[in-house]
Amino acid sequence: MSNYVIQTIDPIIVQLGPLAIRWYGVMYILGFVIGYWILRRRWQAGLFDMPNELAVQDMLFYSFLGALVGGRLGHCLLYHPLEYLCKPWEILQVWQGGMSSHGGFIGVMVALVLLARKLHVPFLHLLDNGALAVTPGMFFGRIGNYINSEMCGTPTSKPWAVVFPAYDNVPRHPVQLYQALTEGALLFVIVWLVGRKRRVDGLMSGIFGVGYAVVRILTEHFREGSLELAGPAWSHLTQGQFLSLFVLLTGMVVLACAGWTARATR
Repeated sequence: MSNYVIQTIDPIIVQLGPLAIRWYGVMYILGFVIGYWILRRRWQAGLFDMPNELAVQDMLFYSFLGALVGGRLGHCLLYHPLEYLCKPWEILQVWQGGMSSHGGFIGVMVALVLLARKLHVPFLHLLDNGALAVTPGMFFGRIGNYINSEMCGTPTSKPWAVVFPAYDNVPRHPVQLYQALTEGALLFVIVWLVGRKRRVDGLMSGIFGVGYAVVRILTEHFREGSLELAGPAWSHLTQGQFLSLFVLLTGMVVLACAGWTARATR
């Protein structure tokens, strides 16, 4: 075991009586702070058409609620429905970890639809900027999963394997880090490069959707399987891979809409 990295970071940063400050929550807050900074910089640069800075803050608030509610409900109902239906009060215990990125996507999209109607800003324009701003949160969220010793990978003897004593003493793929680097860092770079200048609405979010689905399907191959994480039996996919197919389809539809708009405005 001395040849492998051992994950010994305590998920709790500090315990103040009954109040525990956890790395998982801090990571999500850090992701939203950086996301807001990105949105504000794009608005100042004229790449984000919002009426004023208050509207940018509104988008952060709407997105935060959408991600929190959608992510938590997605995790509870898509991955552990029986467990949480028997103990529904545990749905509110977000500090314990357990968020679904797919559920978060749905929650944010619903929130942005409502915000678009309120501000009279095109939905796809909001979605494009949101796609870029969400990537830091995805990166830090996966780091939080790593610290929590959850979403562990399959056993491996690769030199970069990690042992999670809170899970077991078997060297495993650090799939949380794989997904942090792909879903978070890699997608940020790609979408940021595309969005450095004005683009037709839907291009950035379409690329994000397709890219996310591809890397999620690939990295899920290294995730430890379980009955709770298994997708439909006929699909031979994990739940994450199966749900990513819908993200892939959505991304392709959005790209098609962006292409149609670009041709129509020529």
